[in-house]
Amino acid sequence: MSFSPDITERLARARADLRMGVPVVLEGGALIVAAETLDATRLEALRAIGEPVLAITRWRADTLKARAYDGDMARVQVPADATLGWVRAVADPADDLRSPMKGPLISARGGRAELHRAAIMLAKSARLLPAVVVVDIADPASFAVTHNLTIVPEDAAVDTALSPMREIVQARLPLEVSEAGRLHIFRPDDGAEEHYAVEIGQPDRSKPVLSRLHSACFTGDLLGSLKCDCGPQLRGALAQMGEEGAGVLLYLNQEGRGIGLANKMRAYSLQDQGFDTVEANHRLGFEDDERDFRIGADILRRMGFSEVRLMTNNPAKVARMNGCGITVVERVPLKVGQNRHNHHYLATKASKSGHLL
Repeated sequence: MSFSPDITERLARARADLRMGVPVVLEGGALIVAAETLDATRLEALRAIGEPVLAITRWRADTLKARAYDGDMARVQVPADATLGWVRAVADPADDLRSPMKGPLISARGGRAELHRAAIMLAKSARLLPAVVVVDIADPASFAVTHNLTIVPEDAAVDTALSPMREIVQARLPLEVSEAGRLHIFRPDDGAEEHYAVEIGQPDRSKPVLSRLHSACFTGDLLGSLKCDCGPQLRGALAQMGEEGAGVLLYLNQEGRGIGLANKMRAYSLQDQGFDTVEANHRLGFEDDERDFRIGADILRRMGFSEVRLMTNNPAKVARMNGCGITVVERVPLKVGQNRHNHHYLATKASKSGHLL
């Protein structure tokens, strides 16, 4: 019998360590620390064992006019006199307009980039800024043991397979829109966020179910933010399901299109500087949309559904669900929540993300 953590558990530890500023070892021979949580003491410790490199995504590199020789990312050399403030400024665009000159930035060309790519993906999965300080080490296994650090293989860090999902519990939940409500809680094996399914009535599993995949939006759903249309869409979808007497709303914990609440607020701050939603995501180093819709498809299958009438204004979501094996027999528009504060946000959704508004 072994009590040692398996690879899934070690990856969960690695994500937690990065969030706390604790270094993680990659088996291929690298010590990594998230730029967002790095402190000055550990930066000096990294310098003592090698030459630090700051791995950033192509989107962030383009913003900084750094060469992304590795295609989807850049390995930026950390100057010998660079301070913690310099590292944070390269990683975080908060002061880009106030202090645009951070270079010249010198990017590494040639050599292996796999470890740096794995480091970025780990930071993303930890809902941190996709910028990681990386130092090569010769004997990673011994280094991890000596310093009591989590060690993971880089191929596991870049593995995009969906973590197995299991239903933990379900219970009756009378709602304003329908007293025949039931809440299902699903938990992935990889220790990531739980996801929820709100079932209205008793939908027939042999017929297409009225369904919505709703990404969590703390600001819109709970606080009533006027910067987006999420809250009205959530309540409108539930109300329509209540009127029809049956439906399933999946509440997926993929805040801010999958970048997390803290990064979403960073994007909001950039929007206040004049950037639109997509531009803000790119300046932070993220893709337009980092959500994984396979999660929603998996939950629907586990609940016994294979066909849906999908409530969405986003044709891409329809395509993704069809691609995940859930047949969308009808797209049901959900045009609610427009106001003077989110006009530009909705216009960007339409022009850059193809939403039908």
